[in-house]
Amino acid sequence: MFYYYEKDQKILASERNDLPYAQGKPIPGAPIYYLVEGDPVLGRGSFKVNHPGQLKAPHGLEVLDASRLPEFPLDATLSAALEAGQLTAVNTGQVGWESVLSAAPSAGKKRLNILAIGDVGSTLLTGLKLLGGGVLSSIGICDVSDQVTARWEFEMGQINLPWDYNAFPDVEVVPVEKLFDCDVFVFVASRGIPPVGSKVKDVRMAQFETNAAIVKQYAKMARAANFQGLWCAVSDPVDPLAKTAYLESNKDENGNWDGRGLRPEQVQGFGLGVMNARAAYYAKRDEKLSSFLTEGRSFGPHGTGLWIANSIDCYDEEISRELTQKTVTANLWMRELGFKPYVAPALSSGALSILLTLRGEWHCGSVFLDGVFMGVKNRYTPAGVETELLPRIPDQLFGHIQEAAEELKRVL
Repeated sequence: MFYYYEKDQKILASERNDLPYAQGKPIPGAPIYYLVEGDPVLGRGSFKVNHPGQLKAPHGLEVLDASRLPEFPLDATLSAALEAGQLTAVNTGQVGWESVLSAAPSAGKKRLNILAIGDVGSTLLTGLKLLGGGVLSSIGICDVSDQVTARWEFEMGQINLPWDYNAFPDVEVVPVEKLFDCDVFVFVASRGIPPVGSKVKDVRMAQFETNAAIVKQYAKMARAANFQGLWCAVSDPVDPLAKTAYLESNKDENGNWDGRGLRPEQVQGFGLGVMNARAAYYAKRDEKLSSFLTEGRSFGPHGTGLWIANSIDCYDEEISRELTQKTVTANLWMRELGFKPYVAPALSSGALSILLTLRGEWHCGSVFLDGVFMGVKNRYTPAGVETELLPRIPDQLFGHIQEAAEELKRVL
C-alpha cells in the first residue's frame, strides 16, 4: 500500500505511513516524488523512474536492465505517473533532498561558462559557438592567461553569418569570481598531460592527481556560490574527476562531509561520446564490426574499463572485445602519428554531447550509479536524469559493466 503526502506544494509518495508531512491528494497529470532510502554519500540523488523495480532497487547497476530489477507492483496513481513520465525517485538519505522539490529547470537558452581555453577548450568552444545557437544565450570563457581569453573572444566575435548577426551565441571573457554565474559550467582545465612520444600507457589516469587538485579548488567555489546548474567534467580522467567534483563540493572547511554542495545529478562526465564515436569509426570500416552501428552500445569510463557491445540482442563477446580494444587504444595510435588526440574528444564528448544534454536528448555520458560516475546512454528530463532501460543485458556484458564500476571504485 502506498501513502501520499504534500510538502512545498508537491505530492510525495511512500510505502511508509508515518512520515511527518501533511496528507496529500494526487492530482492527475501532476508530478509525483517517490521517497526512497539510500546512502547519503554514495546513493543516487534523484532520477526519472522508468520501471517500477527502480523504486525497490534505485541505486545499483540493475537500473539499466529490466530483467534484473525486482517486481514491485504499483497502484493506479503511481502507474499513471510512471507512464506519463512524471515519476521521480528522491533519496531522502541525502542532506537537503527537499531542494529537489523546488529545483525546476530554467526556461529558455542557457548561459554556459568554460574554464581553460587550451587545445581541448578552444576546440570545444568553437563547436559550441557554431552549433549552440538554439540552446545557448552566451558562452563565457575563463583562463589563467588573459592573452588567451582575449584572443578567443576576438576570434569568436568575428564568426557570424552575413546579415544574421545573432545566429550564434556571443562569447565573452568572465573573471574567475563570476565563473559560476551560469547555468552550465564546463571544466576543461588540465595539468601534466604526457607529451607526445612519452611511454605512458594510461595517459588519462596519469593526470588524475594533478587535475583532481584543480577540481577540488573549483568545487569549493561552486559550493560557495550555491551553484544550482550542471557541472560538466571534460578533463581526463573524466569519470573520477566528476566524482571528485561531487565529493569535494560537499565537504566543509575542515574536510568533513556535510552534503551542502552539488547534488550527484548536477554533475556529469563527458568522455563516453568520443569512445562511442571511435567505435563507430572502426565499425564503418570492418563488416565484422558493423553490427555496432545499428545495435551497439558503449558502457563505462573514458579509458580503462570501457566496454563496447557490438549488439544487445545478438551480443558477441569476441567481436565486442576486438571493438573495445580498438576504441580504447585509438588515442595511442594518434600519438604515434605525432599528434595529441584532442579534436574528436572536444567535439564528440564535449560540444556535441553537451548540446544534446541541454536539448534533453539521448547522449553518452557518465551519471552517478552504484557509487561511481558510470558512462551510459542517458538524457535530462523534467522528471530528472533518465538512464536507458534495456529489456535484458546479456550476462557477459553485464559482468563487464560491473567490472568497470569496480575499477572506478578502486580509483576513487
